[in-house]
Amino acid sequence: MKILFLNQTFYPDVASTAQHASDLASKLVERGHEVTVLSGRRAYDSPAEQYPAREVWRGVQIRRISSLGLGKKARWRRALNFGSYLANCVLHLATLPTFDVVIAMTSPPLISWIGAWFTTITGGRLVFWVMDLNPDEALAAGWLRPGSWTTSLLAGMLNYSLRRATTVVALDRFMARRIEEKGIPAEKILTLPPWSHDHVVRYDEDGRERFRKEHGLHGKYVVMYSGNHSPCHPLKTLLEAAVELRHREDIAFCFVGGGSEFETVKRHAKQHELKNIVTIPYQPLSALSASLSSADLHVVVMGDPFVGLVHPCKVYNIRLLEIPYLYIGPHESHVSEMGPIFSATHGDVPQVVKCIEQGAGSGISRAAHADQVPASQRCLVGRMVAALEAAALVPAPVQSRLAVTEQSRRA
Repeated sequence: MKILFLNQTFYPDVASTAQHASDLASKLVERGHEVTVLSGRRAYDSPAEQYPAREVWRGVQIRRISSLGLGKKARWRRALNFGSYLANCVLHLATLPTFDVVIAMTSPPLISWIGAWFTTITGGRLVFWVMDLNPDEALAAGWLRPGSWTTSLLAGMLNYSLRRATTVVALDRFMARRIEEKGIPAEKILTLPPWSHDHVVRYDEDGRERFRKEHGLHGKYVVMYSGNHSPCHPLKTLLEAAVELRHREDIAFCFVGGGSEFETVKRHAKQHELKNIVTIPYQPLSALSASLSSADLHVVVMGDPFVGLVHPCKVYNIRLLEIPYLYIGPHESHVSEMGPIFSATHGDVPQVVKCIEQGAGSGISRAAHADQVPASQRCLVGRMVAALEAAALVPAPVQSRLAVTEQSRRA
């Protein structure tokens, strides 16, 4: 069958949605399907970097479209970036044929709405892969006002996407429940977490030592936060713990990645003159094993209002590597259900300090986790492929406009 992916990031980008979409797309090609991807040319965290407009990768036809690259320092800049990409996406879709299945993700927010209209007009089935739930996430973050016309408009776009979709993929049971509360039947929702990258991520002892020496971490107990630095994953409690532990020369805090709050971490370190904080940009997938393996304690953060709206998926690679981790967040979430070795709530700096000191005193840098098979790429990509192939067989929810026009002409 012919499959189209709609997502602003794709191979070789380092964003999580790019990596998971790339895994799935290449597997679909292996299954004999024709796969086209409509993504953006600009790198997720480095808009000055641009990828080729056309590329064939592992049999996947990639069409990359232009957009503004104004950065992320202000929300209006992000909005213009997203708007320019979405407008260009509509123009490109007008040149594309009908697809059996369109997989719409959530970068930028509500690109699913364009996918919903595209399948309404041309036919085909929509699979809505909800990596985060907007505008609900923006409301929880305070970026939108409840009851405003903008909120109502965006909520209507989301609901249209959910109703139009043949299958809605939620990442955890909390997200599935929020989608059900919007009136979507439970039988339409597939709850499937994002997978670990076990095809490339392995515990790398040699890489660990190289990475630690390169960044001045040799001989330290390394506490690492790796990934997207977002207001949805507030780092204030962890940063305040770094202040409390500033005199522990054996403990280092390593922040790897990017995002809107990455500069906040740098400013905090400068403001408090912290020599125990190291900041490192996103690492390519080929270097991910080395960077993740260099930690003695990983940190996974979930903002209190964001359960069921976002889904920190770094936890799966961490568990794959059998490295202990500290969870900072609400008592009930998909992360807490996995049983982290250490946990604390936001604002409880003494508990975070205690957990870090316990970890540093234990001398343990590896900790087996028992549930790797359910989160493995082989298992979950296979389930996703099966869901897509099943979606193609489901009768269309509504008749496409082109089909109606054609029937009228024949009459």
